[in-house]
Amino acid sequence: MYLLELVGEDDAFARAEAASACSDVRSLAPALATARGCADRVASLAYTRRVCDLVGTTDASVESARALLDAAGIDREGTVAVRASALRGCEVDTRRAERELGSVLVARGFAVDLDAPDHELRAYFAGDTCALGWLAVETPRDFSARRPTDRPFFQPGSMDPMFARALVNLAGARPGTRLLDPMCGTGGVLVEAGLVGADVLGLDAQAKMTRGARENLAHYLGADRARTLQGDATHLPLRDDSVDAVVFDAPYGRQSKVVGGLDELVGEALAEARRVAPRCVLVADRSWCEAAETAGWAVEARFSRRVHRSLDRHVLVLSRDAP
Repeated sequence: MYLLELVGEDDAFARAEAASACSDVRSLAPALATARGCADRVASLAYTRRVCDLVGTTDASVESARALLDAAGIDREGTVAVRASALRGCEVDTRRAERELGSVLVARGFAVDLDAPDHELRAYFAGDTCALGWLAVETPRDFSARRPTDRPFFQPGSMDPMFARALVNLAGARPGTRLLDPMCGTGGVLVEAGLVGADVLGLDAQAKMTRGARENLAHYLGADRARTLQGDATHLPLRDDSVDAVVFDAPYGRQSKVVGGLDELVGEALAEARRVAPRCVLVADRSWCEAAETAGWAVEARFSRRVHRSLDRHVLVLSRDAP
């Protein structure tokens, strides 16, 4: 069994992303989840900070945490360190927890190395739960290195790379898959999909965007993987079932000036996405559930995420088959 430390304010969204790389993901406590299995690609998750081999759970007190560790079997050798975290405002003395748990390990014959331990015990206190686990994977937190403003080509409104990574994971991006963004803008979604190993293709109605996205893709993925075309999302120049997933950020109603209307554009783009792929993740400033179902999609999951006071981002995870 594995223990997942989640980040962000929406645990349901984080668990859904985690399920792209883990099996049987379940809520444990605020900012914590469990999983029965994890694939190697768990390291690519955006909203999972750490994955641990679960030792066990108890109530959120230092005394109970110590009793849990004292009773647990430990099949490890080498040096250890203990790191305790109080999540979402849980009031626990984490320094005391580290001392108490560390003393249990020392009594078992382990040497403590706080700088470069062979094994790191994580103690999480959240809500009324304490969970202990041995750190197995710490996901890279390098998203700030790809901030939209630092890319070779930038336009206002570009998507945050951490959020974009979660979207491509929800879509099933991984080595060997083909992912299309038919409204690619500056290419942020494609960059994240490419970094997890997917083969990517971007379209945009504006030549300026396709050129800029190609520049960004070349910068992060290499020129040989920078594939963009000027094109219409409602008439894709692709064969049926030619990609594995589609991800796109639909135009926002208050900003877009779409000939024929936004409803027609999004509806036809959804229909085309279903023609070329069995899976789609749509982001917009409102829910397009009705349009998605009209286009033949089954809504697998839906999320609403606050960006700021005047903007919520709605995320639909769509599949051809009913969940």
